[in-house]
Amino acid sequence: MIPAYLEPFSATSGKVRDSQSWGPLRFLTFYRLILAGSLTTIFILADTVPLGQEVPMLFAATGILYTAFALVAGFAARLRRPAFGWQTSVQVLVDIVAITLLMHASGGLSSGLGILLVVAVAAGSLLMPGRSAFLFAAIATLAVLGQYGIAFLQNIAIPAGGITQSGLLGAAFFATAAMARMLALRLRESEELAEQRGVDLANLRELNERIVQRLQSGIVVVDPEGRVRLMNRTAWMQLGMPPEQAGRPIAEIFPELHQHLNTWCKNPDWTPPILRPEGSETGLIPKFTRLGTASGVGAIISLEDSTALAEQAQQMKLASLGRLTASIAHEVRNPLGAISHAAQLLAESDQLGAGDQRLVQIVRNHAQRMNGIIENVLQLSRRRQNAPQPLELGSWLEHFMAEFNATLHTRAGQIQLYTSGPVQAEVDPSHLHQVLWNLLQNALEHGGAHGQPVRVRINTGYLEPGGKPFIEVIDNGPGISPEARENIFEPFFTTAPQGTGLGLYIARELCESNQARLRYDAVPDGGSCFRIELPRVSE
Repeated sequence: MIPAYLEPFSATSGKVRDSQSWGPLRFLTFYRLILAGSLTTIFILADTVPLGQEVPMLFAATGILYTAFALVAGFAARLRRPAFGWQTSVQVLVDIVAITLLMHASGGLSSGLGILLVVAVAAGSLLMPGRSAFLFAAIATLAVLGQYGIAFLQNIAIPAGGITQSGLLGAAFFATAAMARMLALRLRESEELAEQRGVDLANLRELNERIVQRLQSGIVVVDPEGRVRLMNRTAWMQLGMPPEQAGRPIAEIFPELHQHLNTWCKNPDWTPPILRPEGSETGLIPKFTRLGTASGVGAIISLEDSTALAEQAQQMKLASLGRLTASIAHEVRNPLGAISHAAQLLAESDQLGAGDQRLVQIVRNHAQRMNGIIENVLQLSRRRQNAPQPLELGSWLEHFMAEFNATLHTRAGQIQLYTSGPVQAEVDPSHLHQVLWNLLQNALEHGGAHGQPVRVRINTGYLEPGGKPFIEVIDNGPGISPEARENIFEPFFTTAPQGTGLGLYIARELCESNQARLRYDAVPDGGSCFRIELPRVSE
């Protein structure tokens, strides 16, 4: 299959070859019309020239018919009917016959018209450089010899050495055909090479433009006059989607960017400040690169989204911080284990009073809490890459609920599952298992407001017809206060005395690694709703 960026140039190749065939043929028809018309006009208007001196009627008839044929051939070449090979062969043969008759009517080789046959043979050899070139030379030679023979039979005055001149002219025909054939082959090879180079350059230009258009950074190419020559889609959107940007001065599209460009041209070491297009909340960081052209020095302007760069820097900082935190957790785990073990041994002593036992219990409780934090941090740092796969959420949730109820020994009917038909999603099952397990544990711990028994409802379905699949975990607890809602997904934020503040943070991170979204919604009649919006199965 031909690549998409090569398709537009197949037609271009045909046009180039077309200009190498029909174009020269039309030029030949124009030359023929001028030649035939000039000879006929000179014969009719000038009495002193030796044209047609031997057989005037033959010269006049041949000239008129030759002129008419030149007109018809010109229209045929413009209409391109019949085929190129037929037109070329017929026209060259008619040229040979007509010029031979005109030469015969004017006294043979002494008239000087025989040189016109060299032009006809050369034209035929250039247009059809194969063996047809020597065929035209042979026909022209036979025509000249035949004209000499007819003149001899008709007792027309023949100059001395006429047969020698005819032979030399025939040899000139073959030499012209050979040279024209070699020249035509060289020209065609050069034209094909130039054509291929042109196609390669056009393909490369098209490929470069497509690459530039798909870049995430904005790219603007400005010529030495400050006019926009190229702007990719990203830059077009960053600059407010200006209409008809190609060819317009950059000063009209974004005056502030034009000022920065002028300042940079005067001082290439100058660092431009962040630009903020009108109506946009994001900033742009411009970078300039000189671009040499035939008419002067232009510039390539790259526009980076400052928000995206800040996010990348933040991600790098978080990754480094995560590695540092994991290392600290490893180091803290060993002494924490020793503290916990010592507290356990101390609690078994008979010499401690009630107050000391209470202090030991406090140490053990906080050691367990710290151990939970360390376990969550290590779990987050050891998290493997997600391996999404298609899941039918209804059947998967049934197996999950059976495992969850058996592990935590929940009461019958405490957790209810509601499905709305088959629901397909693409997610890593182990990640979804961990997220849902954490949400259900939180629902069981914080549900049951005002002394009511804890009830949890799990819903699954599609947000809308053809929309994303979702899973909702809804409890009947008191809900989360408006002040705490903005921070519940932040690491180490918790409202429970024994909580680590990492459960919801890890759950959100796992969802984002699967292109899913975890969000919180307050239930109007009390309670909390955590919704997991999952990606659809890719087709």
